[in-house]
Amino acid sequence: MTDAVNSAEHPVVPGFHPDPTICRAGDTYYLAHSSFEYSPGVPLWRSTDLTTWEQVGHALDGDENLRPGIAGPGGGVYAPTLRHHAGRFWMITTNVSGKVGQLVTSAPSIEGPWSPGIVIEGAVGIDPDLAWDDEGTCYMTFSSNMSSAPGIAQVRVDLETGTVLDEPRTVSRGTGLAYPEAPHVFRRGDWWYLLYAEGGTERGHTVGIARAKTPAGPFELHPRNPIFTRRSTTFPVQNAGHADLIERLDGSWAMVYLGVRPRGATPQFHVNGRETFLAGIDWVDDWPVVVPDRFTFTPAPTGFTDRFDGPLHPRWTSPGFAPAEIAESTPGGIRIAVEDDAPNGAPSMLATRTLDAHWRFSATTEASEAAAVRVRMDDRHWGEVRIDSGRARAELHIGGLTRTIDDDRTAASGARSLIIESRPATSGGPDDLVFAIADADGERELARLDGRYLSTEVAGGFVGRTVGLRAASTAALFTDVAYEPREAANENAEVHS
Repeated sequence: MTDAVNSAEHPVVPGFHPDPTICRAGDTYYLAHSSFEYSPGVPLWRSTDLTTWEQVGHALDGDENLRPGIAGPGGGVYAPTLRHHAGRFWMITTNVSGKVGQLVTSAPSIEGPWSPGIVIEGAVGIDPDLAWDDEGTCYMTFSSNMSSAPGIAQVRVDLETGTVLDEPRTVSRGTGLAYPEAPHVFRRGDWWYLLYAEGGTERGHTVGIARAKTPAGPFELHPRNPIFTRRSTTFPVQNAGHADLIERLDGSWAMVYLGVRPRGATPQFHVNGRETFLAGIDWVDDWPVVVPDRFTFTPAPTGFTDRFDGPLHPRWTSPGFAPAEIAESTPGGIRIAVEDDAPNGAPSMLATRTLDAHWRFSATTEASEAAAVRVRMDDRHWGEVRIDSGRARAELHIGGLTRTIDDDRTAASGARSLIIESRPATSGGPDDLVFAIADADGERELARLDGRYLSTEVAGGFVGRTVGLRAASTAALFTDVAYEPREAANENAEVHS
């Protein structure tokens, strides 16, 4: 049985689920996240207690404004805002690989149907937010790329037509740290608050706040900003920032924010991307005070075995295709099609996010198939184990370097399991990645990779690892696809020189 953990150290939504945004409708809470180049876009979650979350779908699934395979690594869907207003869910985000502007859609239910997206032009930047005053006027606040309105800007918008009603204007430049971004405007009592991030989404990340008597400002900065950060500490969760606040049904408040769990030798390495954490909020003199360790909970199981005997679970995604384009459920398994690489160079890979410090992913296929299991940061940083014409091979790509390791055995028939496993590090990395194959002769390791090479610190970008299925040269059938968390042990201590 899993022990209880504290939400200051353990994410409530683990794995590559960054830039959390939260809203409430009745007694139920809803979350949305950035998805970058992966399709479908903007994963959506539901909870009644803020700590146990169920994925219920995506806000951008088949929308013409987000065509799969166009966005390269670091592109696609940036930070969304999810709100419930006048009986309807609203989601606004930036597709940096699409038409310039902010992309908005809405739905009567979190499950949809989500309306065709509308691009709001005339407001160039990222991280858009929506807030409504008592008269129903909608204010869009965003991190501006416009020289005429630097910093955090705001403009009134008509969401039905997707038009701006005036010129964007600066409402805050923060305290002077890098990248004022991730704004959220909300009301509590007589005050309107502007929550925002500064310092960049790396180790200097912070949460700041300002307040005003109207949603349009002028905003007064909190005299003790930032109100939350982990910078320059040894706390096991770093990069904390990009937050959103929610009033609970009982009148108390909570905050979701992103963080990473770096491991290994300095500068330490994070591999599962930016994850979603939870904190409590107290109010003192009408200013929020963050209580990071307020919530204790028992994490939901992260492991699964998928036999694909129903609709495709929303955990499955793809960096280059809509999952339905490349994956077809069949009796007892799933068939992955072979497609030419997507315009962004991504393969026809059906992927799921890695969620744990250590894990094992396996899939069974016949030796006669042309099949692969891959772990991916992007298409220059990945490793896979595959079989083709009965021959097994491991292939590792680190930037422009490639290494292949061939198995010395050939099997024309019989079932084989393709395995990638994250194990405790044997060097200064966050883990070791082991690429293995199992057949009637047992399990054997083909290759091992220092996990540092598949980390954000090496690959760059904003995503975390995904692992999944790929057809090597012809369509491939997989059965008994399983992801298992593994107990972490013997982690290397942080090393400083």
